[in-house]
This record gives sequence, C-alpha cells and structure tokens, in this order.
Amino acid sequence: MKEQSAGGHLISKIHHLSGRIFSKKLKDHGIAELNPAQGRIMFVLWRNNGIPIQKLASETGLGKSTLTSMLDRLEQAGQINRIPSPDDRRQTLVTASAKNLAAMEQYVQVSQEMLELFYQGFSPNEIERFESCLQRILKNLEE
Repeated sequence: MKEQSAGGHLISKIHHLSGRIFSKKLKDHGIAELNPAQGRIMFVLWRNNGIPIQKLASETGLGKSTLTSMLDRLEQAGQINRIPSPDDRRQTLVTASAKNLAAMEQYVQVSQEMLELFYQGFSPNEIERFESCLQRILKNLEE
C-alpha cells in the first residue's frame, strides 16, 4: 500500500537536493556570495527593484524577521541597499546594488540550467500539468 504522505516526502527531498545542486552551480559560475535563499530575494528585486520590505516578504514567502536578518547579511556583502522611500518616510525600500546587478546574468543562467535539469525528459504538456498541480497544492496550503 502506498503511503499517503509520499508526495510531501518527495517534495522535501527534491527541495533539499535541488538546493545543493543549485549552490554548486552558483559556485561553478563564480557566484559564491549568494546562496539559493538569498537568490530568491535577489530574483524578486531583479524583477521589481526598489520595493518595500513588506512587499519583498510577501513576494518571497519569508517571514519579516527571517527576511530582515537575510537582508542584513546581503547588505553587509554589498548585494543590496536599503533606502528611505521618497513617498512614505515610514517605509524602507530594498534595491539591488550595482555589484549585484552585474551578477544577475550569471544567476539567470544558473536558474535556466536548473529548469532544464528539472524538466529533462518532460513534454510541454507534462510540464504544464505538473505546474498546475503544484499551484493547486500551494493554494490549498495558503488557505
């Protein structure tokens, strides 16, 4: 009899293994300063640079305290800047640094390599169905 929790176990194993592979690929491309979790933050900033911390937390799915400590490390490493919002003095905006923007192309290349590895042997239809199922699982968990 198949265990009911096998899917969750597989997702967990995939998450951990892909994180290790992604870290190795980053190092192979000379991006040793960013780990996968930090890369998730940078990916959001590359799409929407200069956003409030609250929006960044929402976009990355990270808790505010976790995000704050990660932003501290990224700022110390010269990867991001925190600036006051010109529109609302109570808000702080997070931007990618010039140093970080220079590494963006390499990071995107690593992400593309990971996608190719994930979906090796999958048809476009299988990818679409799989991602649809993942979206449903995510929606279930968010509710």
